[in-house]
Amino acid sequence: MTHQRYTGRVALVTGAGSGIGQATVLRLAAEDATVVGCDIDAAGLEATGKLLAADGHQATLLTADITVQADVDRVVAALQGKPADLLANVAGIMDGFLPVTDLDDAVWEQVVAVNLTGPMRLCRAVIPAMRAAGSGAVVNVSSVGGLTGSVAGTAYTSAKHGLIGLTRSLAYLYGPDGIRANAVCPGGVRTNIGRTAVPRSQWAYDRLERSFARATRMAEPDEIAALIAWLGSAEASNVNGAVITADGGWMS
Repeated sequence: MTHQRYTGRVALVTGAGSGIGQATVLRLAAEDATVVGCDIDAAGLEATGKLLAADGHQATLLTADITVQADVDRVVAALQGKPADLLANVAGIMDGFLPVTDLDDAVWEQVVAVNLTGPMRLCRAVIPAMRAAGSGAVVNVSSVGGLTGSVAGTAYTSAKHGLIGLTRSLAYLYGPDGIRANAVCPGGVRTNIGRTAVPRSQWAYDRLERSFARATRMAEPDEIAALIAWLGSAEASNVNGAVITADGGWMS
């Protein structure tokens, strides 16, 4: 990467310990951003730090749970009073492909907390400083599951649809203040989403699996990170309220 689009700019990235979040941290650091990254996975953050160091870059990496308000406050405090030029809400979990009749409150609450409430809290925390600065960008990583009911369980589908709603609300209400908000909807990506992607309802998974035949290939995390970095840059200055698929044509 030769672009230095982020020189003098500050970015906050969640889910920084693996997958798309990790790739976004690496890309933004390579583009000369001051990066604050967080993840619940301390070992993953350590791996991110080693990858950064190997490339001669650095970032502030914090172990934090975005479902806990105190942790959100601590992450935002790491910005040291500077407004974030980019907030990339990347952290997310799956729901075991559970349909509503098999869904318990604990799974629903955890999936919504990570995939929707956490991003809302981070937006709530950083947007006041963006408004004061007269500029800023939010990129929320939704999913093709935020566009259709045919790829995941009820909780994940609901939360990712909600994240698109959050994005559109931000774009409309804060666009006049110089703040842009956009959503990225990946299809399959080679990430470490782990145990939350293991099917827990076989009949529901069997039905959902029919839609997977439309997918082309698994994307690499950096392919999504490249889109996030572009949306957060001045090159995307006229892009606000967009919902952009990065799914290899899955939803076409």
